[in-house]
Amino acid sequence: MFRKIVIVLGLIFFPLAINAQEDIDSPAEIRMETAIEKAGDIGQFVPMAASITLLLVNGDKEGGWQYLKGFGANMGATYALKYAINKPRPDGATDGHAFPSGHTSFAFQGASFIQRRYGWGYGIPAYAIAGFVAYSRVEGLNDRHDWYDVTAGAIVGIASTYLFTTPYQRDHFELSYSSANDTHQIGLTFKF
Repeated sequence: MFRKIVIVLGLIFFPLAINAQEDIDSPAEIRMETAIEKAGDIGQFVPMAASITLLLVNGDKEGGWQYLKGFGANMGATYALKYAINKPRPDGATDGHAFPSGHTSFAFQGASFIQRRYGWGYGIPAYAIAGFVAYSRVEGLNDRHDWYDVTAGAIVGIASTYLFTTPYQRDHFELSYSSANDTHQIGLTFKF
């Protein structure tokens, strides 16, 4: 399972890192970087919205609690690291809160919840969106982060989910009955 996540992250980040460009200030580039940054600002909420939608559609109260615990752990860890490490931003801002990327950790926490709880069929598109959010933090107009920041954000987001989230099981218990040769059996199977 961990190997799959590393492969997905590699497939997302490696091509983006190769194509990253520095200090191109043409009007077309500024418009494109502004659009990328705004799309990333909005995109960070898509995995969360998809998580909530899946939770509601499936009536998954247990998953809702797991999501909230992962979300809390993610936000706590992200901001604790930002203030403890106090890394300056690549754009020269002196707020010292670049590491890890909060947008990226938020997006990857939602994406990894979807993947962990509901499977890779839902997880791959969610990780693609989260990967774009990470890209937008590096390639956006303001260059708020570098690849160390977004990689750490992805790791924090995924780790916080894996601490609390279990795969979704529609039926947690199964009741069975059988009879043969004047004997009757009742069975109960509980899935953890």
